[in-house]
Amino acid sequence: METLTDTPQRPDLPEARGAVGGLLALSAVASAFLFWLLYFRQAPPRFAQSLTFLPALNAVLNGSAAISLCVGFYFIMKRRLVAHQRAMATAFAFSTLFLFSYILHHALHGDVIFPADAGSVRTAYLLLLASHVLLSVVALPMVLITFFFSLSGRFAAHRRIAHYTFPIWLYVSVTGVIVYLMLAAYTRAAN
Repeated sequence: METLTDTPQRPDLPEARGAVGGLLALSAVASAFLFWLLYFRQAPPRFAQSLTFLPALNAVLNGSAAISLCVGFYFIMKRRLVAHQRAMATAFAFSTLFLFSYILHHALHGDVIFPADAGSVRTAYLLLLASHVLLSVVALPMVLITFFFSLSGRFAAHRRIAHYTFPIWLYVSVTGVIVYLMLAAYTRAAN
């Protein structure tokens, strides 16, 4: 059976408090940038037909992250720690690729609005989207901090925060796919 123990504090490891503060600051800057990108910046019209596959790619990346998260959860339940670490690193890679693709999509195309004439479907979409967006803002620093604790050998702290990070990260990944499917289905039906 694989075992990992907490690494004793070493001078070459950054202080946890300073690192966590830095990760929180980075997350705040990233969230503020995305807020600006979505709500204040106008997308250049010349790119309207460029890279139109990005929303579908984003859904695939979110779905892949969700699958990797579930695989990682399975492995940790079976105490297969190295396999768990690999699965979680894969989920992190998919989520990172998603974030870059998401930024690129919104830089080129701006925000996509669900049609106002959709009635109760629009209400359900907006509620789901609101929970997705709010929890994604929460998930970003939690994921970074959870990874920091793991990579720095602070496994007790990693386990404590991972109990909260996992369901939030999974929810954000799954609802990202659902939001895409709802918007794509309604857009196709309207055209």
